[in-house]
This record gives sequence, C-alpha cells and structure tokens, in this order.
Amino acid sequence: MTINRQTVTFDSRGTACDSWFFAGATDSAFDAPSGRPVVVMAHGFAGTKDSGLEPYARRLADAGLAVFAFDYRGFGLSDGAPRQRISMTGQADDYRAAIVAAKRQPGVDPTRVILWGISQSGGHALIVGGGRTDIAAVISMVPLVNGLAAGIHHYPQVGAAAMLRSTAVGIGSTLAVKTGRAPTMMPVVGRPGEKAALTSPGFYDSYLAIAGPSWRNEVDASVGLELGSFRADKAAENVTAPVLMQIADFDQGAPPHAAAKAGFKARAEVRHYPCDHFDVFEGNDWFEPAVAHQIAFLTRHLAGDRADAAEGVPR
Repeated sequence: MTINRQTVTFDSRGTACDSWFFAGATDSAFDAPSGRPVVVMAHGFAGTKDSGLEPYARRLADAGLAVFAFDYRGFGLSDGAPRQRISMTGQADDYRAAIVAAKRQPGVDPTRVILWGISQSGGHALIVGGGRTDIAAVISMVPLVNGLAAGIHHYPQVGAAAMLRSTAVGIGSTLAVKTGRAPTMMPVVGRPGEKAALTSPGFYDSYLAIAGPSWRNEVDASVGLELGSFRADKAAENVTAPVLMQIADFDQGAPPHAAAKAGFKARAEVRHYPCDHFDVFEGNDWFEPAVAHQIAFLTRHLAGDRADAAEGVPR
C-alpha cells in the first residue's frame, strides 16, 4: 500500500519546523467517528526525519494510524539558529508544538495522540507525555533516559582524558556563543579513537547507513553539557498512558539498564532485543520485530476504539 506523504510546516515559539504527515490507510480498526490516532514522531541524537524514520512511519500508516514526523529546530529542514545545536528544553518545546500541529491534520482524533521517540527522543517522549490527558500511548525505543548513566556507560570506551577534553570543549563552546562568537562544532559520529560525539564500534557505518540528504555530521560541542543533566527517567512515573519500552540489550549508546529502570517507573510493557542501538532501523535484523511489536501494542490498546465509540461505550 502506498500512503501519500505531505509536507507540513508548523510554528514552535516563533521558529518554523518542517514535518511530514501520513494520513494512514482508510477504514482501519483504529478509526472512530472522531478520527484516527496520530503518531507524533521525532528522531534521536542530532537526527533528521529523513534518516531512518520513514520506514517506521509508513508501516504505522499502513496499519491505519496517522503519522506526523518532524525535525527539531536547527536540524534537517526546520528553521532555527544556531544550526546543529541541541537544546533539551527547546526540543521538548518543539515536540509539544508538533502535537498541537498534528491534532489539526485532517482525519485525526485530537484526543488520541501517540508519542513515538527513538534514542534521545525516546526520553523526550516520556518527558512530554507526563501529566497529559490527550496522550493515548507512548513508544520509547532504545531510549536515552539518563545522561549521567550514559556518560558512565561510555567511560570504558573513551577514557577519562577524552571525557574531560570533551567537557572543556563544551564549556568553551557555550561561553563562545554567550559572547557572540561562533560555537565549537564536532562530528556527530566517528570511528573509535576519533574526536566525535559518538565513537562506539560500528556506530560510524551504522549512522551513515541511515543518514538522509538533510543530515549533517556536525553538532555543537556544548551538547555534552546538555546531556549531562538530562533525566527523562525522573519523568517516567508521570506518564499515565500505556507505554511500550523497546530496549536493545547490547546498546553501546543508550544504557539498557537505565531504560529498564525507567520502564519500571512508567509501568511499561518492555520488549528486549539482543542487538545494538542502530540495529532496530530498516535493513537490520531487528527492524521487523520492533515495528511488529509497536503495531501489536497499539492494536491492543487503541484498535477497539471504533467499535466502542459506535456503541457509546466510554474509553
């Protein structure tokens, strides 16, 4: 089945963000008189929507869900300056603005929003989903939920000297921006031993394999300071909607033990995959199981809504 993709621009605190909207297959089990659920989808660390998200978006749309995939400010086709700079609070704001925009799309039920995040955005989905009554489900995939735990997880790979050097460079970049100078940039991903944000074995080839035309292998070095205080795990218990937590047990990027703890706090359905961080993208062995589990999870929690609504049964 071919689902048409439409480009939608939405505003996030004065910045124009770029997104794709997939209306979803018609007459599905997810449809109700009020419309169908919409999946709001964002990428992870320095990612862009054209870098591996579309296969997931299309499979979910084929199943009958609307999908709204977007680029954060300063990345991909979204506006925003400075470019390639990660702000955790700014990205959470973009996610919230994307929810507002997704609800306005034709055929969407604004009371049934599904948050979908992978890696860093898997953490954002938990933060943004907390305390909201319009969130019908959350999918948090190979999530980064604790920046400090991630640093400890990476320590054996990079060593103390490299981590101290990265911190110093990050502080320097932050000070440079505050004084009107250009930030210090570094590669998003490199090979082991190179100066880059991600240098785990295999990550360079894996990230480039999914990289789309709008992706740049460059990020503001201040990102290390942003990640250090990132604690999505603290927000997990505030999510009242059903949560699917998908964990890569041999994840070199996002600590699986931290994700498991966050999943427990969120009372999540947890799925484990014997693979690394990027092995859940299309073209790898664990894409099909991962997307099948997502569709099954959403079907269990949301597919009965059409019949219930028709009979006047409250959800």
